[in-house]
Amino acid sequence: MSIPTPLPSAKEVRELIEGLIGRDVNVATGGAMVDPAAGGLTGVYVDRRLALVALVILDVPLAASIGAALGLVPVHVAAEAAELGQLPQALSENAGEVLNVMASLFNLEGAPHVRLDRIYQPGEPLPADVATWVLAYVRRTDLDMEVAGYGSGGFSLLVI
Repeated sequence: MSIPTPLPSAKEVRELIEGLIGRDVNVATGGAMVDPAAGGLTGVYVDRRLALVALVILDVPLAASIGAALGLVPVHVAAEAAELGQLPQALSENAGEVLNVMASLFNLEGAPHVRLDRIYQPGEPLPADVATWVLAYVRRTDLDMEVAGYGSGGFSLLVI
């Protein structure tokens, strides 16, 4: 018998990101829901049947900060990306790698195997079947995060 896909705690999310980027990450629960229509990097996670299981959405400032910290990119590059609301390719790829590793948070013993299926860039429209879940009241964790030395932003994780 399988258990449902777990909803990772804020602590698990923080520890995973800190371990990947090698910097302290401060997390505050109760953040606002991140809407990718307003600018966000969206990771779509599916199970073995390709059914939508989870979403992780990073607003542009947080995606830029995480991407820059992972790649040891200067802070001003992340700040400029946050100000423009667009991610340069290098920051997008780095943040995408973090989204890929986040699949491990869903893969507990007895739960369905989950993998990252697709990443939607800021400004790229989400398919209707994905977009309907973004602001839905499902099992979710909405956080405000700050990457030490880089910047802060919003983080939303939804388990459908």
